[in-house]
Amino acid sequence: MKKQKLEILLTNDDGYLSKGFKEAVEICAGFGNVTAIGPKFPQSGKSASLTMGEALWMDKIEERAHSNGNAIRIFYFSGSPADCVKIAMNTEFSLKRKPDILVSGINHGSNASAAAIYSGTLGAAKEAAIYGIPALALSLDCHDENADFAVVRKFAPKIIENFLSAPPKNGIYINVNFPYIPIKEVKGYKFAEQGKGMWIKEFKKYPTPRGGNFYMMFGQFIDCDKKHVGDHTAVSEGYISIVPHNIDTTDRYEKERLANLWKL
Repeated sequence: MKKQKLEILLTNDDGYLSKGFKEAVEICAGFGNVTAIGPKFPQSGKSASLTMGEALWMDKIEERAHSNGNAIRIFYFSGSPADCVKIAMNTEFSLKRKPDILVSGINHGSNASAAAIYSGTLGAAKEAAIYGIPALALSLDCHDENADFAVVRKFAPKIIENFLSAPPKNGIYINVNFPYIPIKEVKGYKFAEQGKGMWIKEFKKYPTPRGGNFYMMFGQFIDCDKKHVGDHTAVSEGYISIVPHNIDTTDRYEKERLANLWKL
């Protein structure tokens, strides 16, 4: 009996024209058929936001066969990364015919530490996990639109192979961050925790010709990882960080502690 090909859903938050998205298409096509639906415009920092109350548009950009025979279909969608997962599940897949895996990325820039909270790349993975789809987010610690993805091409296939052979339990999505260093300098893989950090001085003020002001977001990152177990610390030390995230954000210990302390 002929083995059925894997069906891979791919999205990102930098837009369907980004280099990282195109790199991800080629990497994923090495494992199965790829349905790639990327945002029409960059959607960084959108987390798991949904677009409501306005018309959304999807168009097929390309359909071809990979050199290994796997099918590649590429679309753009005018919504957020989470919207891209939802439209995929409403048009190309269904609850009865889910993709075998969702890959989100490859993101231009780190999604370690607090960035995982804001990231549209992680928002798409979270949305897939809600549907019960094993989800994997990939990011490279470089914001350059022409970044070299050699490190990801080298090490991501091994991560995907392990992910497929030993997927996370239901409701968990995996956040992987690659350091932007030469391949020979990568120290290996490290399972880590979501790093502790935050941004301060996040807005820069500029005067307008009419006497008012406008603001642009920049920000300075403060590292609060005192125990040096965070994913951003691992990446800065030359490791590929791997963090399992849970869509269930309930802190059960704190639930019990407060239930015993609050006089309600």
